[in-house]
Amino acid sequence: MGWGNIYRRRMKVFTVALIIYLDYKALQQREKWSSKSKRSTLWERAHERNAKRLLNLIVELEGLWVKLGQYLSTRADVLPEAYINLLKQLQDSLPPRPLKEICRTIEKELGKSVGDLFSSFVDTPLATASIAQVHRATLRSGQDVVVKIQHEGIKAVILEDLKNAKSIVDWIAWAEPQYDFNPMIDEWCKEAPKELDFNIEAENTRKVSSNLGCKNQNNVMSENQVDVLIPEVIQSTEKVLILEYMDGIRLNDSESLKAFGIDKQKLVEEITRAYAHQIYIDGFFNGDPHPGNFLVSKEPPHRPILLDFGLTKSLSSSMKQALAKMFLASAEGDHVALLSALSEMGLRLRLDLPDQAMEVTTVFFRSSTPASEALENMKSLSEHRTKNMKIIQEKMNLNKKEVKRFNPVDAFPGDIVIFTRVLNLLRGLSSIMDVRIIYLDIMRPFAESVLQGYINKGPAVNSQWVCDTPVHSDVETKLRRFLVELGNDDKILGIQVCAYKDGEVIIDTAAGMLGRYDPRPVQPDSLFPVFSVTKGITAGMIHWLVDKGKLKLGENIANIWPEFGSNRKEVIKVHHVLTHTSGLHNALADLPRENPLLICDWDECLHRIAMSVPENEPGREQLYHYLSFGWLCGGIIEHASGKKFQEILEEAFIHPLQIEGELYIGIPPGVESRLATLTVDTDDVRKLSLYSNRPDLPSGFTSNISELVTVLPALFNTLNVRRAIIPAANGHCSARALARFYATLADGGILPSPHSSSFKPLLGSHPHMPSFPSQKTSKKQKGNKIKNVAAAPDKVNTHKQKHTDDICCSIKGRSDNRCGFSHDSGGSSSSSSESTISNNGNTVGSTENGDDSPQSDTKIFSNPRIHDALLGVGEYENYGFPGGQFGLGFKVYRSKDGSLLGFGHSGMGGSTGYCDINNKFSIAVTVNKMSLGAVTGKIIQFVCSELNLHVPADYAKFSESENPEEQSNVWRPLIN
Repeated sequence: MGWGNIYRRRMKVFTVALIIYLDYKALQQREKWSSKSKRSTLWERAHERNAKRLLNLIVELEGLWVKLGQYLSTRADVLPEAYINLLKQLQDSLPPRPLKEICRTIEKELGKSVGDLFSSFVDTPLATASIAQVHRATLRSGQDVVVKIQHEGIKAVILEDLKNAKSIVDWIAWAEPQYDFNPMIDEWCKEAPKELDFNIEAENTRKVSSNLGCKNQNNVMSENQVDVLIPEVIQSTEKVLILEYMDGIRLNDSESLKAFGIDKQKLVEEITRAYAHQIYIDGFFNGDPHPGNFLVSKEPPHRPILLDFGLTKSLSSSMKQALAKMFLASAEGDHVALLSALSEMGLRLRLDLPDQAMEVTTVFFRSSTPASEALENMKSLSEHRTKNMKIIQEKMNLNKKEVKRFNPVDAFPGDIVIFTRVLNLLRGLSSIMDVRIIYLDIMRPFAESVLQGYINKGPAVNSQWVCDTPVHSDVETKLRRFLVELGNDDKILGIQVCAYKDGEVIIDTAAGMLGRYDPRPVQPDSLFPVFSVTKGITAGMIHWLVDKGKLKLGENIANIWPEFGSNRKEVIKVHHVLTHTSGLHNALADLPRENPLLICDWDECLHRIAMSVPENEPGREQLYHYLSFGWLCGGIIEHASGKKFQEILEEAFIHPLQIEGELYIGIPPGVESRLATLTVDTDDVRKLSLYSNRPDLPSGFTSNISELVTVLPALFNTLNVRRAIIPAANGHCSARALARFYATLADGGILPSPHSSSFKPLLGSHPHMPSFPSQKTSKKQKGNKIKNVAAAPDKVNTHKQKHTDDICCSIKGRSDNRCGFSHDSGGSSSSSSESTISNNGNTVGSTENGDDSPQSDTKIFSNPRIHDALLGVGEYENYGFPGGQFGLGFKVYRSKDGSLLGFGHSGMGGSTGYCDINNKFSIAVTVNKMSLGAVTGKIIQFVCSELNLHVPADYAKFSESENPEEQSNVWRPLIN
C-alpha cells in the first residue's frame, strides 16, 4: 500500500469520526432548547445519518473496519436501532473481489490451477468478508468443499487500519476520558494479525473441534457436552483454506429458520454452552462469535454450525480458574472471591470499591435482553454508570471535570479483552435473535467444573500438594510425609505449619488448597482466618501496654474507660477480663442473631459492652468469654493508650517482629488474593452434641453450638466481617507470622533470628497496608491533574460503614477521629506517671515517667518475669484464677503429669499457636477445613514427639481412635 493510499484512508477515517462526534455534541446542546416531544425525533434522525456515514465509510475502506461494523451490528442490546438495521448488512457479504484475483491467489498458494484442483468451482462467492472470500467447490475426489481465499494486499490494509483505530481510540480517551478503550484496541492489535495466516486458523479449527467432541458425538449427551458442528479442515496454506462443506441456514434468514421449525431459544442457548465450554473447560475459544460466523444445519436436530476460527484466545490454567471464580463470585455475591479473582487475573483497581466491582460484574453477566428492550437497557446501564461515578467522585473528592478524567481501573489484562468481547457478541446475538439468555444458569456448570476439577485432588494425585519450599530440618521432612497421610485421608483442605526452636525456624510448610472452590495452592504467605487464636494476640497487646506503663493489671477498667463503670461493673479489673472471670461471658451473645453484621460495627460493640450487665461477681467463676473478650480488651487498649486498636497492634508486634502483611485483626483492602476460605468438616459437625454440656463454656455458646459452628464460617468468609475489628475472633495470619509471635513470647520477649530467606516473598516483605496505584496523568491531561488520591477523605460515616472506612483510611490517608489507623496520641485516663517496675503485680513493666521510650531492637518486653505475667503464676498468682484453664489471656498448657509447659491459644476449627517456655519452642498451625481439632492435635503431638519434648495433655489426648466417646475432651483445642 503506497503512502498516498495510507494518507487517504487515514484522512477519511478521521474526517468521518470527527463529523459524527461533532454532530452528537451539537445535538446535546440543541436538545436543551427543544421540547421533550421533539427530542426523541432529533436523536433518531442523528442516529440514522451517522449510521449511514459509518456504513459508507466501512464499505469503502473494507479491511478491519468491516470487523468493527460486524461487532457493532450485534450490539442490539445497547446500540440504537438505526445502527443495527444498517450495519447488519455487513454480516452477509461485501462486494466480491474479481475472480482473476481469486484464481491467482489459489494457484500461487497451492501450486496448481483451479481447474487442476477442483472438478467444479462456483464463480459466485458464498460470502465476501473483511479478510477473505469464500467459494463453493468440488474436489477431484468428489467431496464438496468451501474454499476461503485471502484478499490480495489485505495484510498491509489491516495493519494500517489498526494504527488508525489506535489513534482514534487515543483521541476519544482524550476528548471523553470516561471512554478509554485502549486495553481493547491494544489486545486487538496483538491478536488481529494472527487472522492473516490461514494455517493458524486451520489448526485452531481442528483444536476447537476436538475439544468440543464434534467428531465423537453419540446419542447419549454427557454432562457439559455440547451439540454443535464444525467443518473439517481439508487443506491449508497461509492464504487459502479448504474446509468441508456444510449446508446450513444463516441466522439472519428469519423465513428459513421459521420454515424449518428451528427453536431460536434452544439454538442460541446451545451456542452459548459451546462458548462456555471453550472458555472454562478448554481454555481455548473463538473470539469472533458474530452472527455471520454461524449457520444452522438443515438436517434435524438442527445443530449450530461454528465457523471462522481465525481469532482465538488461549487461557492459562490460572486465568481459567480466575475467570470461573469471577463468574461464581458474581453469581453468589461473594465480594472476597470477586476481589481475589480480579487480582488473580491481573485487573488492578485504583481504589477500594468492592460493591461497585460486584455491581459491574453482575451487569456483565446479566441476562441478555431482546432488541426491543435496547433503549431501556441502555438507559439502565447509563444510570448505573452515573451512580458509580458519583460514588467515585465523593470517595476521591473530585469535581465534575476531574471525575470524567478518572479511570478507576489501573491495569486491564489482555486476556479479559477478548473474553469481554465474546460475551458482548453473544449478548448481541441473543438480542438479534430476539431471545432472552440467562447466562448465570447456562454458564455456571462449566465455570464450576473448572474449580471442581481441582477439588479433592489431594496428595495422592497432586504432586504439588505440598508447597515446594526448602526443608529446614529432618523433622520437617517427616512432618511433610505425615501431612500427606492426613491429606490422603481427606482430613486436610489447606494447612500451614511453622515452628521455631531456640530462636531458629525448624519448620515452615504449606500444603493443600486455599478453599473448597479455590484450587490455588496454599503458600507460606497465605492468610488464614484463625478465629479465637486472635485472643492470644489481643491479650499480648494488653500485656505490652502494661509493660509500657500505660496500664495496671489490677486497675479497675472504669478508671480508664468511664462509660464501662455502669451496671455494677465498676469493680471489674483488667485481670478479670484476661482470666475470663469478669462475669460478662454471655455479653453480646445475641448479637449474631439480632443482626450478624453488627459485629462489624466497632463503636456500637464497644458501647454495648460498656452498657452490659455481668451475670455474676468478677473473679468468682472462669467461663470462656468467647465473643465479649475481644471488645472488652479492645476498649481497654484504646482507652489506656489513647490510640486506635490497629495502631497498637502494629506498634507492639507487627513492626518489631517484622511480620508486615501477614498478621491482621481486620484485613485491609488489597490482600484478598492471599485469603484462605473456611469450610466445615461435616463428619466432625455430627459429633458436636457430645460436647454441648461442657461446664467451662458459657450457656450462650453451648445452647446453639451446632448452629455457631455451621453458620460462622459462612459469616466470617464475608468481606465485611473480614475487614472488621473483632479482636476475639477475626484474626488473619500466616502460620510463620503466628509462630514468630509465639517464638518471641517463648523467649521472654526476645526477638528470634530473621525468618528464613529461602522462600520469596520474605516474611515481612508485603506492605502491611497495600496502596492502590495513583491516577497517572498523561501529557494531554496535565491541565486537569487529579487531586492527591492518597489524601482523599471518605465522607461516609454511618454505623455500618465505620469500620470499613477505618480500614480504608489507611490507604486514603484519613485523619478523622474514627480512623482505626490514625496516629492520634490522645490522653489516657490511666495514670502515665508510674515510673518503676513493681513486681507485686500493681504495675508491671512501666518505663520511667511512663514515656514510650524505645525498647531494645531485640526485645519487645522489658519485664524479666513476663512469663509469670502471661500465665498468672508466681508473683502474678493473685491475678490468676486458681486451677483455671486460662492464665492472663492465654490458655495454660501442662503435661500429663501436671507440670507447666507453656501457653497459647486455639481457635474454633483447629488453628493454633503454642509455645513451650522451658524449651524455647513454638509452633503455629493454620487450617481452613474446620474440625474438632484432631488434625492440629496430631500434628503438635507428632512434632513434639520428634523433638523429644513433652506433649501438652490437651494434644496428647488425640489418639488414633476416631470414636468420640473415647475422646471426651477432644474438642477443647477447638474452643480455646
